[in-house]
Amino acid sequence: MTSFSRRTVLKGSVAPLLSAALGRGQGSGAARRPILKRVNWPSFGPVRHPTPASQEEFQSRVDRARQEMLRRGLTHLAVYGDREHFANLMYLCNIDPRFEEGLLILSEGRTPLLLVGNECWGYLGNSPLWRGKALRAERFQPLSLPNEPRNQSRLLREILSEEGIAGKAVVGCCGWKYYSDHEDPEGRCAIDAPAYIVDTLRLLTAHDRVSNATGIFNDPDTGLRTFCSPSEIAYFEFTNTLASDGMTGMLHAIRDGALDYDVARAAGYNGEPLGCHMTVNTGDPLSFGLSSPMGSTVRRGDPLSLNICYRGSNVCRSGWVAKSAQDLPAGAGDYVEAFAGPYFAAMCEWVRLLQVGQPGAALNDAIQSRLPFDRFGISLNPGHLTHLEEWLSSPIFPGSRIRLHSGMAMQSDVIPSSPKYASSRVEDGYVIADTALQASIKHDYPECHARCLKRREFMRSVLGIDVPDDVLPLANMAGCIPPFFLDPNLVFALEG
Repeated sequence: MTSFSRRTVLKGSVAPLLSAALGRGQGSGAARRPILKRVNWPSFGPVRHPTPASQEEFQSRVDRARQEMLRRGLTHLAVYGDREHFANLMYLCNIDPRFEEGLLILSEGRTPLLLVGNECWGYLGNSPLWRGKALRAERFQPLSLPNEPRNQSRLLREILSEEGIAGKAVVGCCGWKYYSDHEDPEGRCAIDAPAYIVDTLRLLTAHDRVSNATGIFNDPDTGLRTFCSPSEIAYFEFTNTLASDGMTGMLHAIRDGALDYDVARAAGYNGEPLGCHMTVNTGDPLSFGLSSPMGSTVRRGDPLSLNICYRGSNVCRSGWVAKSAQDLPAGAGDYVEAFAGPYFAAMCEWVRLLQVGQPGAALNDAIQSRLPFDRFGISLNPGHLTHLEEWLSSPIFPGSRIRLHSGMAMQSDVIPSSPKYASSRVEDGYVIADTALQASIKHDYPECHARCLKRREFMRSVLGIDVPDDVLPLANMAGCIPPFFLDPNLVFALEG
């Protein structure tokens, strides 16, 4: 692997895709045809775990949550988390309840109270707020695992009453999802926290005084976690680098006859917490979906999809275990021209539209018009917000008037599916950042900022993608799609 320069492109490497199906004439990305170009995979320098957020930043997050709480007429926030749905808790106090559950109570004029079980008690030192005496904690053992000691806790109703949750208190519950009236006529009262917690809150107040307030954090337009700080962006750049370097290792480890376990090991997992399970799925992806490695054999002529996801990142690629189109099964020989090439062109347009002020509907319409469902089978949102969890929410859907704003961490998660061509994928992380935010990143994390600019230049000059100035690519292989995994240095680019 060599460092990026304009010499990254090797001579005699360009192969035009002569197909009218490549979606010309709709935006600058679609006006130029995809080609295949042989490149050396880029490297942008070593990456280290960045300096974490300070106590002052965590306090500012708590303060903003309180402001939103008061704006909604709430007296309290009850923020629930568990091993998987940890992100709101971690955002507020840097505690993820790794083996159990947790509950954070915010109220006006009181130091936040975090309820933890047995095994998180010793983990409290991970919170800058706890270390700075800006967070109280109490052991509430029903949050622990079954049959662990449970004889040292007060009743939940006693704890909550002492926090002022009684009578006319108005409580917002934050789990990890919120629900529209279309999904549930009583959507504001639908809460995805354990019933015993919600029941106790309602017993102390009233049913309609306890509502779902998860949108304070997750709403794609106004949610607090859609406005990422420089420290969050630096961490997401770190994990995207880990994930993309891991994906590069996996792609270069693909061999006819290898086990999927062998491919997964090439990711070089270093112990950083994962955001979702790693997948290596070969054979028939329409049958096994997002399955993890299971001892399957990688065979020439089969489709292959794989991902690695750390917190704040998910890098995924799909293609074929093939050296060229000659290795593809009957009927799929035009995979590059008819499927993967148009997909790449559409994703170039998707990236071009990542600009502050762009309505989400524009990205949705760009994908739907270029990649019609009957050919490409895209059923989920064409892209979404990401954060500590892989999917936060999405401003991209039909008719969306939500405008992209500075601080959004975006995932280029657009998933085509075909019984003939299987899939293609160029899933990477990006941050939308205006001039002021980029200046802050450059000041606080100069090496991170410099790597992002190098990636953007690589995408522009080598891959031909019109990356806006508002966009910071976080992954080292952002935009790179090798359609034939046995020849990973042959990737798509835009002509000219």
